[in-house]
Amino acid sequence: MGTYIENHVEENEHIFRSQYSPVPVPENVTLPEFVLQNVEFYGDKVAFVDAESGKEVTYNEVARDIYRFSKALRSLGLRKGNVVIVVLPNVVEYAIVALGIMASGGVFSGANPSSHTSEIKKQVESADAKLIVTNSTTYEKVKSLGLPVIVLDDEIVEDAMNWKKLLEAADRAGDDQMKEPIHQNDLCAMPFSSGTTGMSKGVMLTHRNLVANLCSTLFAVVPEMIGKVTTLGLIPFFHIYGITGICCATIRNKGKVVVMGRYDLKSFLNALIRHEVTFAPIVPPIILGLVKNPIVDEFDLSKLKLQAVMTAAAPLAPELLTSFEHKFPGVLVQEAYGLTEHSCITLTFAQKKSGNAHKNSVGFILPNLEVKFIDPETGKSLPRNTPGELCVRSQCVMQGYYKQVDETAQTIDKNGWLHTGDVGFIDDEENVFIVDRIKELIKYKGFQVAPAELEAILLSHSSVEDAAVVPLPDEEAGEIPAASVVLSKGAKESEEDIMKFVASNAAHYKKVRVVHFVEAIPKSPSGKIMRRLVKEKMVEKIKENNNLTKSNTK
Repeated sequence: MGTYIENHVEENEHIFRSQYSPVPVPENVTLPEFVLQNVEFYGDKVAFVDAESGKEVTYNEVARDIYRFSKALRSLGLRKGNVVIVVLPNVVEYAIVALGIMASGGVFSGANPSSHTSEIKKQVESADAKLIVTNSTTYEKVKSLGLPVIVLDDEIVEDAMNWKKLLEAADRAGDDQMKEPIHQNDLCAMPFSSGTTGMSKGVMLTHRNLVANLCSTLFAVVPEMIGKVTTLGLIPFFHIYGITGICCATIRNKGKVVVMGRYDLKSFLNALIRHEVTFAPIVPPIILGLVKNPIVDEFDLSKLKLQAVMTAAAPLAPELLTSFEHKFPGVLVQEAYGLTEHSCITLTFAQKKSGNAHKNSVGFILPNLEVKFIDPETGKSLPRNTPGELCVRSQCVMQGYYKQVDETAQTIDKNGWLHTGDVGFIDDEENVFIVDRIKELIKYKGFQVAPAELEAILLSHSSVEDAAVVPLPDEEAGEIPAASVVLSKGAKESEEDIMKFVASNAAHYKKVRVVHFVEAIPKSPSGKIMRRLVKEKMVEKIKENNNLTKSNTK
C-alpha cells in the first residue's frame, strides 16, 4: 500500500477488495518456469491439438522446445529485453514460441496475421523489434521489414531461418553460455493495445505481472481439476487473453488446448464435439451464431461435453444470454472483463460461490486486486451503486506504455491506480457492472478498432476534408465502424469509393462499414469531435433511409 501518508490520504476513499482471501504470488519465478511447474508428471499428456488436422504436442515436447527455442534465440544474439514480433495465426506451437522468447530473456509481442504490412511495420518500429517469427503464408508481409525472420513451417523459405533447423542446432550446441539471469521484474511481453486513448501502443508487462494475474484468475482451481480441463483455443493467441488466459493458464493447470486457426460455425461445433471441449472462451458474435444459425440444428448437441463458455471483449445482450441458456441448458455462461494494461482478466464470474450469476454483471473482484470507481470530472471515489470510471490497482498493472511517458501518466496515477476508461459500479452483493465507455474504442466482433486510426486513413485521401468515425450498434458484430465524411469541393468519389479506400489501407476487421457524406463535423470549442452528435445524426439518417425504403415498397 505504500507509505503511511498515502494510506492516510486514502482513508476516506471507497476502495473495494475481493470477498475472497488474498492468494500468494511466488517470488523469483519467471512466467515460463511458473507455468511449467510439475510438467514432468504430465509428460505424455497432450497439451495442444489442432482442431482440424489433429496434430498434437505433448507436455514433454512443450517443455523441451521452450528450452531449445530460448537457447536458439540466444545463439542468434537475442539479448535480454529485445522484442520479438510473432505474426502467426493460432497454431499448436504458438505458446512454445511465446514462452521460448520469454525464457531467453526476450520480450514476446504478438501481431495480428491479418494485419496489413504497414500495420506490422508500425508495430515493429514502435517496439524496436529485433526479430520476427511467422509462417510461410504471412512471410510475404514481413520479408521487406529489414529484420531476420524465423519461419515455422516445414518447407524451407529462402532468406528466412527455419524453426525446426534452429531447434535441432540448439540441441547440438553445447551448454548455454550466453544465459543472462532473468528477474521477475524484467519485461516478458509487449502486446499492442489501443489503450484508453486511441492509437496502438506497446504495453510493457513483466514476468511478475503475468504470474500475479494467473495466481488471481486461477485462485479457485481445485486439485481435482488439474489435467482435466479441455479449453477451446479460438480467441487469437496474439491477444493477451489468448496467450495468458488460454495458453498459459492451461499449461499451468496441465489441461489441453484445442487450437483453432480460423472461425466458422461448422468447424467450431465439430471441434467442440470431436475434441470433447469442456471450456470455451468466445466472443458475443459466436453466441449469436449458436443461437440463431440453422447450421447448429445439423449437430447432435447431446454429444457436447461443454460445461462453460466465457465471453469477454464486448458486452452480451441479456436476451441473447437467455436464448443461449435455453438452447444449451447446463452450459454455464461466464462473463469476464479484462484489459491488456492489467495483464488480462480483472473481474470474472468463474466458480462463483453461490447462487445464479447476475445477468450482465462482469463478475466479482478477484483476490489481490483493489478497485474503485471515480467521478471522471473530480477524481473523487464513489460509493456502491454509483457509476464512475473503474480504476484497478494490483501487481498486474503494466509498467507503462513503451516510450510513451505522457500516455502512461494519463493512465496510471501516482498512487498506482490504473484508470481503465470504462464506466461501471459495484452493487451490494459485490457484483461489478460495466455500463459505458469513456474511451472511444469501437469493439468489432471483440476486436478493438481505434476511431483515431481510421480517421487518419480517411484524412490521407486527397478528396477528404474532414472525417469522424463512430461505432454503430450491429446485432452480429456488436459494433461497426461508421464514418461521417466531409468531401472537398468538386470531389467525385462515392461513399462506396471511400469505404474501399479504407479497406485497402487497414486490416479486415477495421473496415469502415458505413459512410455518410456531411457538410461539417460537429466539434467542441477545444476542437474535439463530438462523437455523440455524429452518431445521433448517422442513426437518424439510417432511420430516414429505412423509412423511405419502406414507403417506396408499399
